[in-house]
Parts: sequence; C-alpha cells; structure tokens
Amino acid sequence: MKLTFYGGVKTVTGANYLLEEGDIKILIDCGLQQGSNFSERHNWEPFLYNPAEIDAVFITHAHIDHIGRLPVLVKKGFKGKIYSTLPTKDAAELLLLDSDHILAQTAERLNMPPLFSSEDISKVMVLWEGVEYYHPVQVGELEINFYNAGHILGSSFLLIKNKAEKKIVFSGDLGNSPAPLLGDKDILPETDYCLIESTYGNRIHENLSKRKEALEDVVEDTVKQGGVLLIPAFAMERTQELIYELNELAEQGRIPRCPIFIDSPLAIKLIDVYKKNQKYLSVPVNFNIPGIKMTLTTEESKSINEVRPPKIIIAGSGMSHGGRILHHERRYLSDPKSTIVIIGYQATGSLGRQILDGAQTVRIFSEDIPVKCQVRNIPAYSAHADQEALIDFVSNTRDSLKRVFAVQAEETVANIFRTLVRDRLGVDTVVPEYGQVFQLG
Repeated sequence: MKLTFYGGVKTVTGANYLLEEGDIKILIDCGLQQGSNFSERHNWEPFLYNPAEIDAVFITHAHIDHIGRLPVLVKKGFKGKIYSTLPTKDAAELLLLDSDHILAQTAERLNMPPLFSSEDISKVMVLWEGVEYYHPVQVGELEINFYNAGHILGSSFLLIKNKAEKKIVFSGDLGNSPAPLLGDKDILPETDYCLIESTYGNRIHENLSKRKEALEDVVEDTVKQGGVLLIPAFAMERTQELIYELNELAEQGRIPRCPIFIDSPLAIKLIDVYKKNQKYLSVPVNFNIPGIKMTLTTEESKSINEVRPPKIIIAGSGMSHGGRILHHERRYLSDPKSTIVIIGYQATGSLGRQILDGAQTVRIFSEDIPVKCQVRNIPAYSAHADQEALIDFVSNTRDSLKRVFAVQAEETVANIFRTLVRDRLGVDTVVPEYGQVFQLG
C-alpha cells in the first residue's frame, strides 16, 4: 500500500489522504481548510492528483473540514462512489448546502471565483452510499470497515486491509468519550499503521463529570448579573448536546429558567437528522423542549434583540468565523454583564481564537468591537479526545503497530504528541509533510 498526505498535516483542518493498492486509488476524507485567509485560499488550489482516477472516497464524518471539497472533486471529474455511515450521509447534504453560502462570501472576500455550486452538491449526493458500522466495503483488494469514533452522530474511524492482511486505521476525529448523546467510541482493533488526529495532543480536558457543573455556574452567574450568555457552537453535535444538558439542568432545578435561543438554521435542520437516527444515540433525546426557541428565519433571529436579558444565545459558527453569532458578538462582547463561553476548538486565525487568547478588541463587520464581557472556556465540552484519551486509543494495539502518523493538529502540538507516543509506547511516530509519500510494507 502507498499512502500520500494531501491535507490534515501540521494543521487541524482539510483532511485528505490518498491510499493506493495496485491500480486502486481511494481517498479518505476530502475536507476544506478553515481558519486564516492563508489556509482558506488553499481550497481554491488544484488537487495534486487526478480526481477522475479515484475509485472511491470514504468519509469519516460530516464536518466540513472532512467533506467540504467533495463538490470540487466531482466538479473536476470524480465519478466513483462515496461511502460513509448513514447518519453521516444524512447530515452531509445539509452541511454542504450551508457551506455553499458561506463559501460564496469567502470567495467574494478573497476575490476568487465560486468554489462550487448547489448543482455540484447534488452530483455528490447521487454518488453517496450509506453503510452500517461493521459492514465492510470492498474496493478491489481493499476491505474498508467503519467503527464508531464517538465524535459526532455517525462519526467513524476506518480500518482498511489489503489481501496480504496489512492494516491501516484512519481515525477521523476521535470523540471525547463518553459523549452525552453517543456513549463510548470503539476500541482500536489490531493494526499495522494508524493515522490519528492529534488536535488536543498537548492538553488534558477537564473531567467530563465537571463540565455540566461549569456550565451550571456560568449560566447562574450570567443570569444573576442580568447579562447575555453567548455560546458559539458547531451546528452538529455540540448544539444538540447543549440543548440536552441545559434542559437536564433546568429540570433538576440547578439553573434558573430563562429564554434560550437556538439561532442556527443549520443546527435546527440537523435536529431532524438526530430524530431520524435515534438508534445511533446512547440515550433517547426529546428536542421539543419548553423554553427553548428555535429561530429559523432572519426575522426570528432579529427578534432576539427585543428580549431583555438575561438570556442564552447558542449560534454558529463554532469558531466565530461566520454565521449569526457574529451579530450577537458585535452587540454583546462590549457588555461587562455578559459572558461568552468557548466550548470547542478554535483554529489559529479565527475570531474565536482571538477572543479566547484575550484580545482586547476584535474586528466584526468592519467595526472594532471592545471585548469587555467575561470570557470563559469549558474545554471538556470539546468533541475531541484529549492527550490521555489519544494515548489510550493507540496503546490498545501498541504491540502490532509499526508506525503512527500524527495528523490534524497544529505543528507544535503534533510534535509534542509524536514525542509522547514514542516515549510512552515505544512506537515509531512521524508528523508527515504535505504531499509526503509512504510505502507501507
């Protein structure tokens, strides 16, 4: 097998890996680069392989940094099959359609042509097939199996083996298990090689049992101050988890009732995907909750301003690089009574990262907005495994591992994790370069 890295190296986003076995070529993920203008421009660069020669694409999960360039791939000549779990397929179409609007704005800002059209998305979905966990797909002499990664609904890590029984795992994004709605991820099966996301390869999250307490405290504090609680949240999984846990806290009398707005059209539409795929959830979830207002239209979103504080606003995007959260941040970041809670990864260059790093002023819609509100970080709400969980995942098959590839992390973090795996597990670990090729013997 031959492995080439075309994304997800020395950066968190843009996962894209090419695996070849004889004449067979398959891609694992085909994601957008996100974050700074520099990384976003990469999305307009041509693929360094011929899309028409790719036999199949296997998708680990529906986040845009893993699926966002699929329409470009099809536009450039790909005609093979796309495989993922059924929930991933269901969510992907909504996420791609949502990204079309955001990318149009990005293209205008960068003075670039449109990256793809809604017609290209439709062509992607025609090629897409959903499969169940543990039901292998055969492409030539390669067998590809989906395991539960516990990251978001339908997320997977992939075990691929050839006729000679050589095995390689692509982790996708690994969950911060046990997740409230998903439970635990699967244990890593025996494998020869493993690409593992290392987003949090340098840090330990708070104890999962304390994260709800932290949310409880910040809600109580903000309500007491008569402020607005802003939560920039990714539309898939994070928003649904927050709905579930805020309702539990309210029902248990641990937080005061106050208006809660889900101001994300995408998150609202994705709730239907969760309802359709309840069998993949570890707990039954009712999303029809009194006191939570879903603001789907622009008019409904604007009406949030008419509701006096205290109130809670959950809106996308999760890194504050677009979406309705920007309007609320422009309005409330300067309010000392209000609070913004960071609950997910913030890429270098993103507005969310600036706020998290303590910026005194940020620029939103060409305005300089002072940051006078409270800034709180609850890393345990991350949907990504932390350093210890990543080490535990790899250690399950340390005796068979020939090499680990640390991917989907900023370069300094990937290098920290590489050293840790080498020192603690004695497994050869590398941080690959963009375009680097490995022969897997």
